[in-house]
Amino acid sequence: MSGPRQVVVLGASGFIGSAVVRALADAGTPGVRVRAVSRRPVRLPDRLAGRVEVVAADLTEPGALARAVAGADAVLPFTARIRGASGWRLSEDDTEAERVNVGLIRDLVAVLGGRPSGSTRRPPVVVFPGSNTQVGRVGVERIDGSEPDRPEGVYDRQKHAAESLLKEASAAGLARAVSLRLPPVYGPPAPTAEDRGVVSTMIRRALAGEPLTMWHDGTVRRDLLYVDDAARAFAAALAHADALDGRHFLIGTGRAQPLGEVFRAVARAVSRCTGADPVPVVSVTPPPHADPTDFRSLEVDPSSFVTATGWRALTPLDEALDRTVTAVAAARAGAGAEAGAGAGAEAGAEAGHR
Repeated sequence: MSGPRQVVVLGASGFIGSAVVRALADAGTPGVRVRAVSRRPVRLPDRLAGRVEVVAADLTEPGALARAVAGADAVLPFTARIRGASGWRLSEDDTEAERVNVGLIRDLVAVLGGRPSGSTRRPPVVVFPGSNTQVGRVGVERIDGSEPDRPEGVYDRQKHAAESLLKEASAAGLARAVSLRLPPVYGPPAPTAEDRGVVSTMIRRALAGEPLTMWHDGTVRRDLLYVDDAARAFAAALAHADALDGRHFLIGTGRAQPLGEVFRAVARAVSRCTGADPVPVVSVTPPPHADPTDFRSLEVDPSSFVTATGWRALTPLDEALDRTVTAVAAARAGAGAEAGAGAGAEAGAEAGHR
């Protein structure tokens, strides 16, 4: 990015949003200003004091979004509702999820469309966090982003609807928008948000001495991305916005891992941290709410994004697990061990490995 830039991160207190704020601020690119917007206060490391403008706002309130993105050259909208009231997947009647996951993007497009006509400023960049599961049911295990999209679940359909709004905004010249479709992202908890995905959930269970359970035989494969690598992908997208405009790209390591092997690696990483024997990894009967997608392997081919930006996932699995285990263990020690490593409902909900 050249010249003064105002980058606005919405949902900046969340797991991925906070990592992106840190990555952009740590880069210290001259002329780049970062505004971190979230409902909850954003807690930043001391080293970033003064480098980030922190704004507290409920973006669903009238006028709040327009104020949050005022003067923005780039917007990264991480605000999202991922789980329903039960703590599990979104339901069809979850109007709050639709308002947050789709409505805020619709509002953002309206704000961008309301900019003064005849302005000499280029349309702002919007880098959207999509999901690699938006593609829906496919007949292959390795996807590259060229497949036709047939999103199935509520969350995936909402992600797809929001992404489509941004592609339409790009076509209309209102924004230079790109969607980065992410695989499951894991890593150390943020000061204001812990990672509630499968890897960190199993780390918390292992730290509590509980067995790690799978709803299958462990051969189901997932492409898992370390959060720092994910944050660098968003920074890369900002730097190559013109080349990416109006399209979606798959982000991942390109190497899907059998979840049985991942879970055993988690058990070993926790053992290295605590000195205790590794907890067992066992298969259990799937619960009634298990989804067919929980039993499908999915590997990402990120070569289109790599070619366009030069980005690559750099963090090896064992190194990423060691960092995450150390951080989760420190957080548990600081807060006091929570019963059931974050409650049995969380562990059960995530055992489907989404």
